[in-house]
Amino acid sequence: MYKNIPKSEKLVLKDEITFQPGQVVSKTLVQNDKVSMTLFSFDKGEEISSHSAAGDAMVTVLEGKGRFTVGGNVFFLSEGETLIMPKDIPHAVYGEESFKMLLVVSY
Repeated sequence: MYKNIPKSEKLVLKDEITFQPGQVVSKTLVQNDKVSMTLFSFDKGEEISSHSAAGDAMVTVLEGKGRFTVGGNVFFLSEGETLIMPKDIPHAVYGEESFKMLLVVSY
């Protein structure tokens, strides 16, 4: 079920993905018809434009600070903070500074 990540060892999730200048980087950990888990890193000023998802999307910021726009509402999240973006509601993500997050989508 899990891929692209070590098993049977202690992990620091934010260390499992790196920043790349001028890019949004993703690393899929789980992908099936019930759940998707993906690590993301955003360089400062990089974004994923407005879109909607077929499931509820929960993000937890692992490092740095991101801006999340959900249905017109703006949220600033820092390390350790979590936000749930409801299915079918448009949302966007922007790197206020370089940041890393874990995205879990349940279908």
